[in-house]
Amino acid sequence: MNSDSKVTPEHLKRTAYLYIRQSTLRQVFENTESTHRQYGLKQRAIVLGWPEERIEVIDCDQAHSADSAVERDGFQRLVAEVGLGKAGIVMGLEVSRLARNCADWHRLMQICAITSTLILDQDGLYDPGHFNDRLVLGLKATMSEAELHILKARLRGGINSKAQRGELKMALPIGLVYDPAQRVVLDPDKQVQDTLRHFFETFRRCGSAWGTVKAFKKEGLKFAKHGQAGSGEVIWEQLRHSIALDTLRNPRYAGAFCFGRSRTWKDPDGKWHCVSLPREKWATLIKGAHPAYISWEEFEENQTRLQQN
Repeated sequence: MNSDSKVTPEHLKRTAYLYIRQSTLRQVFENTESTHRQYGLKQRAIVLGWPEERIEVIDCDQAHSADSAVERDGFQRLVAEVGLGKAGIVMGLEVSRLARNCADWHRLMQICAITSTLILDQDGLYDPGHFNDRLVLGLKATMSEAELHILKARLRGGINSKAQRGELKMALPIGLVYDPAQRVVLDPDKQVQDTLRHFFETFRRCGSAWGTVKAFKKEGLKFAKHGQAGSGEVIWEQLRHSIALDTLRNPRYAGAFCFGRSRTWKDPDGKWHCVSLPREKWATLIKGAHPAYISWEEFEENQTRLQQN
């Protein structure tokens, strides 16, 4: 079945929807050729018979990944319009622009089949109501999802490899910085150094995070924290209990490089969750990796104290 026979007068009475998306803000600004090609599909719809005023562009999902429909308002709107029978054709440069998740893609494809909506990409025109076209679209979706899996696995592999060597550059807690050679060193700011040393000495004396917070307040001392990301600014504020706990539990103050201390995942509603892992499940732990404020033995003693408390 050729393209001309797939487009009927009934299709042309409805709206043609052009869906445009790139995964990251950097791609949006730098990969302008892809954006130009995506907008260029509008001309394909005109050639097929749609008047320009009945072609609607949905491009509000720029800089959003297609691994899920959650937080993609444009894609959800597109599915709704198709479900209401308002769409004659759905256009995307390739399947991955619409979805890299088979569940999302097959949902759209099924609704298109029910409402007799066509799908167009750079390779051709498809009618999801016909088995052969549906088979091709399903294969494209599977390949797109697999491609995303391979890319993520390759990225994770590189990160894990660097972490195992202790060479992975990560955000450092207050009091530690990277020198020009990208080695981790103590912050040259003596006030920051002295405050951290006094913090650990106070905990050694008080034996609890709450006691340390109260001692800082009684002495009228402030605690340092990072300002706006990348600014290098240091902000001084009252020591809070949560900050005291985070500082005491951070192995980097004991000179240890660690990676994989927590596990994060996204639920079906798009909400992120994070849980801390026990030390035996950390992906990487390298003791003595860089200068420290306390010894590893003292760090372990601190953890025991916190557990007892």
